[in-house]
Amino acid sequence: MGVVEEKIEDLKQREKQILQMGGEKAVAKQKGKNKLTARERLDILFDAGTFREIDMFVTHRCVNFGMENKEIPSDGVVTGHGHVNGRPVFAFAQDFTSRAGSLGEMHAKKICKVMDLALKAGVPFVGFNDSGGARIQEGVDALSGYGEIFFRNSASSGVIPQISAIMGPTAGGAVYSPAMTDWVFMVKKSSYMFITGPNVIKAVTGEEISFEDLGGAMTHNTKSGVAHFACESDEDAINQIKTLLSYLPSNNMEDAPIVPTDDSPLRTDPALDAIIPDNPNKSYNIKEVIRSIMDDGEFFEPHEYYAKNMVIGFARLNGRSIGIIANQPNFMAGCLDINASDKATRFIRFCDAFNIPMLTIADVPGYLPGSQQEWGGIIRHGAKLLWCYSEATVPKLLLITRKDYGGSYLAMCSKHLGADMAFAWPTAEIAVMGAEGAANIIHAREIKGADDPVAKRKEKIAEYEELFSNPYCAANRGYVDAIIVPAETRPRLIDALEILCSKRETRPPKKHGNIPM
Repeated sequence: MGVVEEKIEDLKQREKQILQMGGEKAVAKQKGKNKLTARERLDILFDAGTFREIDMFVTHRCVNFGMENKEIPSDGVVTGHGHVNGRPVFAFAQDFTSRAGSLGEMHAKKICKVMDLALKAGVPFVGFNDSGGARIQEGVDALSGYGEIFFRNSASSGVIPQISAIMGPTAGGAVYSPAMTDWVFMVKKSSYMFITGPNVIKAVTGEEISFEDLGGAMTHNTKSGVAHFACESDEDAINQIKTLLSYLPSNNMEDAPIVPTDDSPLRTDPALDAIIPDNPNKSYNIKEVIRSIMDDGEFFEPHEYYAKNMVIGFARLNGRSIGIIANQPNFMAGCLDINASDKATRFIRFCDAFNIPMLTIADVPGYLPGSQQEWGGIIRHGAKLLWCYSEATVPKLLLITRKDYGGSYLAMCSKHLGADMAFAWPTAEIAVMGAEGAANIIHAREIKGADDPVAKRKEKIAEYEELFSNPYCAANRGYVDAIIVPAETRPRLIDALEILCSKRETRPPKKHGNIPM
């Protein structure tokens, strides 16, 4: 064997050793927890044969606490790039089988390198988090590594899509990078996120709580809103990431890809003509309206379990990606509250950052009343919704299906906050408040002094309904551009989106605004 052949063989042996990761026992233990290895996760994410690894031979430099004698394959993280559905993506996957995927100086540098490359190339960045946290033996170097990652999360925000998948433990400082990315996927029963774990909480406060209840996938999908997706397995999470990427552009200078569809842009749906109940106090499922309108009935929904009075998600109209923000009459009557405002705000800002047009579907009776909402800052949180709609410059469509009252009418992308085209069904009610409340205030003395107060009250309610509980007063003022037959909603929205797809709009130059947080 010649010298060159020997060197090639040496390379192959070194690669083979590293590809074994933490060894057979560690890999078997990972599998025993129903978790894929870091390399298996990347293999599923990327199109077959496209993944190219970077920094395979990087090793740590720690000489404290006997670490000079410890080998950590690839320093506990696999990094590189490839193609997802034919489009380029950079990614990292922490390797829990190698020193629990702990993050040290070189581990962080590997992640930072691919983050920098993703930003330069203008392509999405995906991170698979599965780590015991900071490598304590490396001390402040590990903390420095986290800080460098956070800085890059901030720099990349609004420039390239950033996606985090939590597929194991993510604790302490490690939780902040996923929280700074655009989308967080968690796997049920095998992933968790928290700042301080159950043991520390018990020692400090006496509270006893399980890992799952404190920071499991459903906890963060239902209570905190930190996570956007709760997935059944690693494979399910990765497949959902692929679906999400299909709706997004690679960066803020591009538009999302147009996906051909056989669903006719002229298709109507007579079922929509009957979907609004005759009784105004009865609910219906806004998701049925969304699926009826969108291409092939497909709707990809983040935050499905959080603030269910607000629905957000991605769909397509005649092949074009669109972000949807809709009140859900099926839950809390579609009222706006603190969590719903936060949920919609971040989604709207994401869509605006990445040139994704938005459709708002309004059926909202108002803001949720109560001391807890007021003390929790509904004014501040609700102001965010007004802010982000006003700030957004992408095409903005509004569809009013039923109730649209008061400040919540303004907050749901009214013309006054910059809706480019506003449509209303004949069932729409656009007013300062509902007819009963308005009649009680406006005609209080008249009702009180009447011979039959009950009859007089009914008379005044009917009078107010005739004047304002319809879309025509707003249409008379030009606040609604068209009142449309519900069955014809899809073709009307497609026509509006097509004509607005070349929209250009600017705001006054500034460093940045000061959004009410």
